[in-house]
Amino acid sequence: MHTLTAKTHIAPSGSELRRTTRIALAVVSASALALTAAACGGGGSDDGGKKSTAPATSASAGGSGGDALQLPDLHGQKLEVAAVWTGPEQKNFQKVLDEFDKRTGAKTTFVPTGDSQSTFLGTKIQGGAPPDVAFLAQNGVLHQFADKGWLKPLGAEAQAQLSKNFSPGWQQLGAWKGKQYGIYAKVSNKSLIWYNAAAFSNAGATEPKTWADFLKTAETVFESGTPPVSIGGADGWTLTDWFENIYLSQAGPEKYDQLAAHKIKWTDPSVKDALTTLGQLFGAKDLIAGGAKGALGTDFPKSVTQTFGGTPAAAMVYEGDFVSAFISANTKAKVGTDAKEFAFPAVGTGKAPVVSGGDVGVALKDGPGAQALLTFIASTDAAKIWAQGGGYLSPNKSLDMAAYPDDVQRNIAKSLIAAGDDFRFDMSDQAPAAFGGTKGEGEWKDLQDFLAKPSDVAGAQAKLEADAAKAYGS
Repeated sequence: MHTLTAKTHIAPSGSELRRTTRIALAVVSASALALTAAACGGGGSDDGGKKSTAPATSASAGGSGGDALQLPDLHGQKLEVAAVWTGPEQKNFQKVLDEFDKRTGAKTTFVPTGDSQSTFLGTKIQGGAPPDVAFLAQNGVLHQFADKGWLKPLGAEAQAQLSKNFSPGWQQLGAWKGKQYGIYAKVSNKSLIWYNAAAFSNAGATEPKTWADFLKTAETVFESGTPPVSIGGADGWTLTDWFENIYLSQAGPEKYDQLAAHKIKWTDPSVKDALTTLGQLFGAKDLIAGGAKGALGTDFPKSVTQTFGGTPAAAMVYEGDFVSAFISANTKAKVGTDAKEFAFPAVGTGKAPVVSGGDVGVALKDGPGAQALLTFIASTDAAKIWAQGGGYLSPNKSLDMAAYPDDVQRNIAKSLIAAGDDFRFDMSDQAPAAFGGTKGEGEWKDLQDFLAKPSDVAGAQAKLEADAAKAYGS
């Protein structure tokens, strides 16, 4: 796995999305982090609650930093938790909430936000009924909500767990303008291509390292009688991930940072190059299961299941490490044996990209309940429960790798931790939600239109730039 590059918001760069600053989290100094931590005071705290009488968990059993995790008595308190997750992802997270309820006596309720998360949550907040805690899928939304005064800074206990278990880069991604608001407890490596081992074996195909070899491999698989690539084009976010990996590898990290911050336009020649490269796949109907029309009618879950069914409708599907949970829950394929993965291939003379995404937990209400849940979320106790369910990747550096259910996920997790702060964060998640995070709008819709007509690179660029300029206010 190549190094991940996260364009973190280290120095307040005025740009509403963390997208801006990224430059290189490796550049974050310990002194800068200390200043940030010192500035992050406020928010609700746990000091009003009694300590739970439930047995504390030691570090060896998943506790953090060698200290037993202490949580307040929240008996009878009702907490609402909102996130975009559905299916296996939601079920795995529910196990974390169940353990939190068991330890504190709280009663948590999960509320799905849908893809238009900022709209859903904004309406709830403005209506005076926000959830206690929300997991934001777009980092830019964290910045927007914080600027509106809708978020509560982490309390002392949650901050202590965060500082103990997460590297400076991941801490910085949850901070904004000198205050620590969020915890990136669930992240992803979005630079993986999963493949049906039997389909590859039948075609005599091998794992490609470069984009040129990837296209050749797809041709080889096609000639064997199996459609090569499954694309979940009905969910526009998958298409943004395709673009970002190609762009990062081909244009390089500096250009990636500039485009993410909208410091260069989407009409830039580097975007033309990336779309042209992506069009080599999107424009080859034989290489896509169902062609472009079929891809646009296929959502993300189906793109996975049709790759690993009894008679596969495709040999490969691109997406993050979370694909493994969908494979395990919805097919008979065994991850690591029937379903394998390889790193997103390098484009041209560029390096193999690694793009990371993630969900950041934030408090939308004051009080001990929300802060206690975030404290638990930042602990290795919670990470261990979450990891055991599969389809989950944690940047928690204190988590024992044995918690992951198989070698595939274990190796992906090891690579993420080993990368430290050297990674790039999902570009669309750093953009204003109107451009990078809303179903049927902005980049999601523009790339769906490009999938339908990949020959019109200039038209796609013009539409992307017009939508970006409107969303960024430039």
